[in-house]
Amino acid sequence: MVTEKIALNRYLSPYGAALMRRELRELAQEERPKVVEVVSWAASNGDRSENADYHYGKRRLREIDRRIRFLTRRLDQAVIVDPAAQKNRDRVFFGATVCYADEEDREYKVTILGADEADLARGEVSLISPVARALMRARVEDEVTLHTPSGPMIIEVLSISYPQSP
Repeated sequence: MVTEKIALNRYLSPYGAALMRRELRELAQEERPKVVEVVSWAASNGDRSENADYHYGKRRLREIDRRIRFLTRRLDQAVIVDPAAQKNRDRVFFGATVCYADEEDREYKVTILGADEADLARGEVSLISPVARALMRARVEDEVTLHTPSGPMIIEVLSISYPQSP
């Protein structure tokens, strides 16, 4: 089970991978050189003990380097899965946009993406989230059990869609 979570944690859509690559490029080629320049200038001003520009710059440099390492590691380990290439479109898999209803007939729409690209505000949930795990492999009109902190809930799959191939 743990091995499955680790592998699922690495899934990224091509769009998500492109966003991560762009962020990595911006940090490494644009932001980091600017901060290094500010730190060098601040260091040349002498006493560093009360030099706010120097201390803030060094802190920001550590944050940038940490993010660069994270993005590099994630991209190196990523499993890029193109939802548009999904052949079995009648079941819920990675990249699916699923409309479902709960027991009180409230409708929800979610897109199942990788952990690094999920954003609940945009209706994007992680592949390892309880909702995605409950919906995985379901078909339209299937009823599945969603395990919530307040107890199990039955949800019904209303529709499944995938992005179109370019």
